[in-house]
Amino acid sequence: MTYHLTDIREIRALLEGAGFRFSKALGQNFLCDAAVPPRIAEAAGLDGETGVLEIGPGVGCLTVELARRARWVVSVELDERLRPVLARTLADCPNVELVFGDILRQDLPALVQTHFSDCARAVVCANLPYQITTPVLTALVRCGCLEQLTVMIQREVARRICAKENTADYGAFSVLMQWHCRTEALFDVPPHCFLPAPKVTSSVIRLTRRAVPPAETADEARMFALVRAAFQQRRKTLCNAMMHGLGLSRDRAAAALRECGLPEQIRGEALSLAQFAALSDALGEITL
Repeated sequence: MTYHLTDIREIRALLEGAGFRFSKALGQNFLCDAAVPPRIAEAAGLDGETGVLEIGPGVGCLTVELARRARWVVSVELDERLRPVLARTLADCPNVELVFGDILRQDLPALVQTHFSDCARAVVCANLPYQITTPVLTALVRCGCLEQLTVMIQREVARRICAKENTADYGAFSVLMQWHCRTEALFDVPPHCFLPAPKVTSSVIRLTRRAVPPAETADEARMFALVRAAFQQRRKTLCNAMMHGLGLSRDRAAAALRECGLPEQIRGEALSLAQFAALSDALGEITL
């Protein structure tokens, strides 16, 4: 049977037949605009050699589009109540495997190795639940086994991910994502494209894993400790942020800034990724 998985009446009928009610706690907003799922799938650049990890399939409207384009799709769903719904809507997709569980508890390298070992590459394509966007993206980019992520997320978060230095949206999460990936903002999706309609606009972005970081640093962990300190209190100068966040003396913090040619009054939001890397290395070299 063919389902129209973005038709509101069919979505409601499928869900009601399974006794399903939307959960605010799980951030469930299902796509109901027929143009959006194929557009997201096309943006992922899939082919017959690609393995796709999807997170939060809903009723499967994006899953079906992924299955049409990819070699294999593994879709991870937390809500067991959707099991009978997805069993029906994905019955004609033999290259889709459902995994019920929490994506944040998955061993991502093991999952990729198990399911995509015969694929040329593994990517993510998903409409991510809003409330887990930051931890999920952090886990996905850090696992090192996914070539690309094409995801729909809250527009506010998308802007933070793609923000450049000296802008209000630039922060520690921007640095983390851009350190690991090249970031691209693709298109927005308004609230009326979802059931139920969220209160915010969504955006589709593409993150492509970098083969090497955009700058060299002797100690990546130290650099990210510096980044976190720099943005913990945005109103502080970077010198004060390093003193309070890293427990440094003023002399040592100021000396590191001078070593990098940075003024003592500069704020963390003004530094590029390369400057954060250089400042981190300067901190490692200066012992006062």
